[in-house]
Amino acid sequence: MDFKGLAEQYKEELLGNVLPFWLDNSQDRDFGGYFTCLDREGKVYDTDKFVWLQGREVWMFAMLYNKVEKKQEWLDCAIQGAEFLRKYGHDGDYNWYFSLTRDGAPLVEPYNIFSYTFATMAFGQLSLATGNKDYEYIAQTTFRKILSKTENPKGKWNKAVPGTRDLKGFALPMILCNLTLEIEHLLDEDFLINTIEVCIHEVMDVFYKPELGIVVENVDMNGNLSDSFDGRLVNPGHSIEAMWFMMDLGVRLNRPKLIQKATDIALKMVEYGWDKQYGGIFYFLDRNGNPPQQLEWDQKLWWVHVETLITLIKGYQLTGSAGCLEWFERVHEYTWSHFKDHEHPEWFGYLNRQGEVLLNLKGGKWKGCFHVPRGMYQCWKILEKI
Repeated sequence: MDFKGLAEQYKEELLGNVLPFWLDNSQDRDFGGYFTCLDREGKVYDTDKFVWLQGREVWMFAMLYNKVEKKQEWLDCAIQGAEFLRKYGHDGDYNWYFSLTRDGAPLVEPYNIFSYTFATMAFGQLSLATGNKDYEYIAQTTFRKILSKTENPKGKWNKAVPGTRDLKGFALPMILCNLTLEIEHLLDEDFLINTIEVCIHEVMDVFYKPELGIVVENVDMNGNLSDSFDGRLVNPGHSIEAMWFMMDLGVRLNRPKLIQKATDIALKMVEYGWDKQYGGIFYFLDRNGNPPQQLEWDQKLWWVHVETLITLIKGYQLTGSAGCLEWFERVHEYTWSHFKDHEHPEWFGYLNRQGEVLLNLKGGKWKGCFHVPRGMYQCWKILEKI
């Protein structure tokens, strides 16, 4: 495999195609923040602003400024987005709204914990770039709020009746694995390690079920399986993405066994989630093979495939696994031939099961400046090291 050529391919896609698309089209020059609802050509089709996507874009440009090149336009882009968030993104007490109008009026209450996690990532990364103490404070305060919500992330907006079927989800411990490393520079060492240990335990001992060989999305409060729609839900992309977070933690803590276990689980999940008929990775599956409740279960999504590429190439880099390299080639081929738009910048996000484009948007309520550029950056850097 031509690792050097592949590294160049990912680098060129990031710097020459994906980033210019967001820099040119997403910045709201009048009100601040970013438009994420962008059509195939980059034109704005809706002006609502989704707080977690705002945070992700701040993080992206701050991270690239910190790690790739001190480009002023990247820093300016991150700062203007952060200032919009600081002003309008929360209720004054750092409870982060889900969405805002174009000029910053709150639209949807702070029910979504991921508004908080990506605000923390954004201000943490930007504090590194700028040394701004206010940004540090916002990241630390928001992080403490997240940790206080781990038992019931939605708080008073949780629709479930307490006590009947209390479940906990995989998404929050998974994201905390990545988030703690992201803001390591702002945390006390003992606190950092304790938080990491709890997250590793949740992901690898509670949600990963060795008897099934898979990671499940929801378990009961004791960590047991639940025979219900939510309890049977499997999201292969989520599980695979979590494994590269585990690999990073394994490197940080110098734990080769954790890296190896994460690599093994990732390979199982790719095999499990791969569509044998049409190729690509399913969005949702039911662990008992029942019809999933999500009607979009068989769609092929951009982030699932991009995160899988990161995990597989990282697994190969760290363990030399031949399985990782074989699967990386397969997923790389599928991803580049199906999601890349060869006529306009940025990538498609949503394909049907057969691999045809379902929606030709480049950004929306859930797709923003995050998975594609982060994936290009990660794969570029890993391939370069190899």
